[in-house]
Parts: sequence; structure tokens; C-alpha cells
Amino acid sequence: MRRTVREIGWAVRGACRASDPEMFFPLTQSAEQEARAKAVCSGCQVLADCRAYALRAGEPEGIWGGLTVQERRSLRFPAGWRQPAAG
Repeated sequence: MRRTVREIGWAVRGACRASDPEMFFPLTQSAEQEARAKAVCSGCQVLADCRAYALRAGEPEGIWGGLTVQERRSLRFPAGWRQPAAG
């Protein structure tokens, strides 16, 4: 997906910019690491922009906007959601 200037603008102001990317995109996920990443996100000035981008883009990995892949998926596809049948 091609990022727009607006998306790049908010991303450079993210609290995560000063953190190790491995914290947000770990090779192996742990509850402790997830909590550390979410703590960085919780005080971020662009949390809402980051979350909206991740939901819109369907980011398949990492913690974005304080949400894990599973949390984002549950917001995009609530329980009981069914994909429309092909016509």
C-alpha cells in the first residue's frame, strides 16, 4: 500500500520513533513485550491517526495504535461478521 503524505506526517511524530522497532514487531510475541509496546503507544500524540491507519490498511503485523493484530482484526471483523457471498 502506498502511504500518503498525511500518513507519513503523523508517523514521524509517533512516540515509537525513539523505540526499537523490535518492540512493536517482535519475532516472538510475549505478554510483557506487548505491554511495553502498548505503554509507549498510550502516551503517543498520534495514537488515533496510527490506529486509524492500521485499521484502514489492514496491517497484518505488529502493534499499531496500541492494538495487536488480533485486536485490530476484532475491530474490523466483529463477532458474527460474515463475508458477503460471491455473486
